Amino acid sequence: MDVHVTLTGRGDLAAQVYRQLLEAILDGRLRSGERLPPTRELARRLEISRNTVAVAYDRLVADGFLVGRAGAGTFVSAEPVRGRAAPRGVVRPRALWRSMPPAAAPVSPARYDFRAGVPDPRLFPMESWRRLVARELRVSAFTAGYGDPAGHEGLREAISRHVGVSRSVRAGADDVLITSGAQQALDLVGRVLIEPGACVAVEEPGYPPARLLFRSLGARVVGVPVDGEGIDVSAIPGGVRLVYVTPSHQFPLGTPMSLARRAALLAWAERRRAVVIEDDYDSEFRFGDRPLEPLQSLDRAGRVVYVGSFSKTLLPALRLGFLVAPASLAPALRAAKQLTDWHGSLPTQAALARFVDEGLLARHIRKATREYAARRALITAALERDERLRVVPSVAGLHLCARLAPGVSVRPAPGLAVERLDAYCGETPALPGLVLGYGAIRQPDLPAGLRLLGESLRWEG
Repeated sequence: MDVHVTLTGRGDLAAQVYRQLLEAILDGRLRSGERLPPTRELARRLEISRNTVAVAYDRLVADGFLVGRAGAGTFVSAEPVRGRAAPRGVVRPRALWRSMPPAAAPVSPARYDFRAGVPDPRLFPMESWRRLVARELRVSAFTAGYGDPAGHEGLREAISRHVGVSRSVRAGADDVLITSGAQQALDLVGRVLIEPGACVAVEEPGYPPARLLFRSLGARVVGVPVDGEGIDVSAIPGGVRLVYVTPSHQFPLGTPMSLARRAALLAWAERRRAVVIEDDYDSEFRFGDRPLEPLQSLDRAGRVVYVGSFSKTLLPALRLGFLVAPASLAPALRAAKQLTDWHGSLPTQAALARFVDEGLLARHIRKATREYAARRALITAALERDERLRVVPSVAGLHLCARLAPGVSVRPAPGLAVERLDAYCGETPALPGLVLGYGAIRQPDLPAGLRLLGESLRWEG
């Protein structure tokens, strides 16, 4: 077959030949088993060096798209390159992993997207971020070898200052460890502290990925009821040595833990020689008075590990989080981080350090808070007018919760993405309610989205 390749005369000529031949193979213009022109002939047609064509052919052979036959020429591979699958195999994971729910595939956003915990990417200052990342992607910004498992020093310093001012967290740069999101922070703490068969307490209802993670590490996970003041400390079982809580904005109900309950939890941890993981996942966005001090700032015995994330304030795709741990845990956590993935992307961490130091994070949070507050107000007003719903009070975060009146059910509606409260219940009877995020849905779409939500609610009987 006559192979058509057009060169622009700019850039890598071998790459141009490679790309155009690959496109011809993938779209069927070059069929399986078809013979390509000899390198000398194609080079003569294109008026380029034979070595240039040979490089393109060699790359296609190495990638499995072409096959060379001695004395016969070069042919399109007879075996399909795309769609190959690994052997089915007979190896099976441990029984624990066979009981785990499969990893959720990314879903296409709904027209009216009320999913919880999803920030608005349109608010992200992309131009500023691009400038900072480009500054770090220079040869002079890289060092030979691997970096510190705890993360970029500049970012650890920036985080310690930021959480010290914004959240009253007591930490220096050496107390901060950078992670790939909050989930890795929980994993590292679990690896360091959880013995097989140990009992770990989580909030009920609560954050399902934390519950599943602790189970995967061999823990026996128990749910502890949450009321209007936070986790019921008196209901924590006696054998628990690790408890996971979201005191600033309980997930998913949204209520903050009272000061009395915080004091009780810290006293319990001291008596039981236990550790408390404090997940402060989205409290930067506040719509009321200054929040109560974090557990970490009230802790005098060094029993609280503070976990934070940039997935809600910036973008989940950045995969940047951190933890602040007592000094007694720092060496083990650094070792666990090194064994897990050594360290994250240092150029990205360096860019975030400058982002914080230049005041761009604080500016972004102020701007995003104003936008989220407007969306939240519209949703709250609509829910409070509906007798079928009761809004759970909250003053922070990217979502709010509403309890369903007795006898009210929710039916799916095309174009509407909304989460049910019972999806966050692990042990207790399902709680009828909705968890409504306002990060992903644009403000102009809210009236129509709320009307559709109202139409999805109905009285039973």
